Amino acid sequence: MKVLQINTTANSASHGRIAAGIGTQLLQAGHESYIAYGRTGNDCGSELIKIGGKLDQGLHLIATRIVDRHCFSSSGATRTMVRRIEDIQPDVIHLHNVHGYYLNIAILFNYLKRWGKPVIWTFHDTWPITGHCSYFEHVNCFKWETGCYSCPNIKGYPGSWFIDNSRRNYREKRDLFTGLKDMVLVSPSQWLAKYLKRSFLSDFEVRVINNGVDTVKFDPGLAGVVNSKYDLEKRYILGVANIWDERKGLKDFIKLRQILDRNIDIVLVGISGAQKKALGREIKGILRTESTSDLASLYAGAEAFVNPTYLDNFPLVNIEALACGTPVITYQTGGSHEAIDKSSGQIVEKGNVSSLHDAIMSVITDKDLFKPGQCRERAIENYSADDRYKDYIKLYEERMILAQSSKFS
Repeated sequence: MKVLQINTTANSASHGRIAAGIGTQLLQAGHESYIAYGRTGNDCGSELIKIGGKLDQGLHLIATRIVDRHCFSSSGATRTMVRRIEDIQPDVIHLHNVHGYYLNIAILFNYLKRWGKPVIWTFHDTWPITGHCSYFEHVNCFKWETGCYSCPNIKGYPGSWFIDNSRRNYREKRDLFTGLKDMVLVSPSQWLAKYLKRSFLSDFEVRVINNGVDTVKFDPGLAGVVNSKYDLEKRYILGVANIWDERKGLKDFIKLRQILDRNIDIVLVGISGAQKKALGREIKGILRTESTSDLASLYAGAEAFVNPTYLDNFPLVNIEALACGTPVITYQTGGSHEAIDKSSGQIVEKGNVSSLHDAIMSVITDKDLFKPGQCRERAIENYSADDRYKDYIKLYEERMILAQSSKFS
């Protein structure tokens, strides 16, 4: 079986690591694995196919910012990728994030309609079902259920500075995405699955396959290994994000610092250089790292992993922390709380920094409240990467069998 995955990244950031993990599982089972990516690609065993380059991405960014036509640029790069697909002749194409300034969705989906083989599409956010934004709950907008227009989040990713093309984008996405005959949608969370069933994609089958974590790489035994490297002398709570902004709760960490015991450090991984300088000594900022061993050590050494996200699907960081034996405290928002039960963490009302503080202190002061073994057991039993990636391979095989049977019926 040949499987081609398409994503913004390969073996980088959460969804890129998921694509890489699925590829590894395919290779171990004797299949062929290809990953086409637009931005960052790190070696992971699968054959990597770069889509476009910096100039193309820059022009795509300009088109997004000026005329709000995200994913309708990159024509040449996408046609080149389509020719590569023709050479490979995969049995299944698995889409992840098709947005990210690197693909032309009109060219891609018109090709997929002609191609006619099974397509799996994992949704890592809500961008495909809206006329513009990747998340809509924080602006309480549900126009996408009937048709987007006058987007209240026009400056949100992928931000447009001048023009609102959400009505046109919505209509064209609906026409492009609904024309495939053999496609299954996958949601990592029950939260997003609910919205997919209310969208213009409601006629497609929707399955929930949670994100998975490598429980060998993310292990409690690594606690303290990088303490000297990152100058960690006190007890600390940890936050991790690919990009720190208001959506990820950066301002809430700043508010938390004002009321949290000064003997407890706040450590944030993924901070930019400018943010690190702005935070000063109040919060320990660590620049983004691709080192899973460093991340695992930081998770395992933390008193608690704190995720005050305002918008999220099914954060991989939550289950990485659990695998390292660290309890998770998160807001009840999106699908962030779905990985947490009474034995592995606490769920707090979104935006309630006082309750966030109280939850943190309860974890720190009562070591029997959430034991490392219970947290890790939760991750192993429910979110083992091997198990979840095998779910995808079973889905590929199932769709191939159905496609073959319909071909000869």
